This record gives sequence, structure tokens and C-alpha cells, in this order.
Amino acid sequence: MADETAGDPITGLKWTHKSLCHIQRALAGQGFCLSPETISRLLLGCDYSLRVNHKSEAGRQSEGRDEQFAYLARWRTASLRRNLPVISVDTKKVEMVGKFKQPGCEWRKTSRRVNLYDFPQMAVGKAIPYGIYDIGRNQGVVVVGTTHDTAQFAVAAIRQWWLKVGSMPIVVNAIC
Repeated sequence: MADETAGDPITGLKWTHKSLCHIQRALAGQGFCLSPETISRLLLGCDYSLRVNHKSEAGRQSEGRDEQFAYLARWRTASLRRNLPVISVDTKKVEMVGKFKQPGCEWRKTSRRVNLYDFPQMAVGKAIPYGIYDIGRNQGVVVVGTTHDTAQFAVAAIRQWWLKVGSMPIVVNAIC
């Protein structure tokens, strides 16, 4: 392990460049038969730390990317000047619906009883929130659906927003 170990001398963290599978094969070559779980426990016992991936590499930029954003910015500015709707949309993480523990507290006399486990098969269903933010009105709407077809759901959510909110004239409140 000496050649495959790295670390930080200031914090004392250390880790290995070898995967559990590679360590297992190397140990098997020396006559040791250990499971990946046992190897993991031994590494933790020797003060090795698990490392997580960090998103930091953007890759190669698409040709004309800056021009595309400049074009969209011009349209956004022109549309806002004419009081036309400009929206920003975003879908959020799928949430299981049911008696599951959620972060936070409630002002209640007694605590709410929830499932001991968060298994997907215990869910009543799934909820997929889709946010639509109207930049000109400074208002947001969240549409909650159950479909897994993201494109179809996005179109349906934007259509619902348009029929109920977006097609209405913008009223500017003036305080004198």
C-alpha cells in the first residue's frame, strides 16, 4: 500500500489510489482472501479516509456559446421592455410521497409518527416539482407532477402556467 497511498501532511488525512477491487486482487495474489467490506473496515481502522468526487471540470466549451448567451440576453431585455413574459424554469429532485421523515420541526403537541424506513415501495407515489419563475413579474409558480417524461411534463407545466398566469396582463403598481 505504501506506493498507492497519498495524503495531506497538515490535516493527517490519507487515502489510497487503488480501488477495493484492486486491493482485493493484490491481497489474493499474496494468499489472503478478504471481502471488499473487510478491506474497507481495515482501511478505516488504519486512518484512511474516503474521498468524494468534486465537480470542477467543465470540459470543452461549445463553439458560439458566448454568442448564444448574448443573443438570449438581448431577447430577454427586449421582451422585458415590452412587458412580455420572460421565464426561468427548473425541475427539482423527485420526492417520495408518504409518511417519511423530513427535515425541520413543526409546532405540534406531539411529534408526527412516520415510517421507520424510507423504502421506495412504501411510498404512496412520487412528486416531481417543476418551478417556473417569471422574471418580469418577480413571481414564481411550482407545478407538481408525477410523470417521468421530463420534456412532456415541462411542456404541460409551462402550458398550465401560461393559461393561469402568463397570458394575463402585467399590472404595475405605482405608489405615489
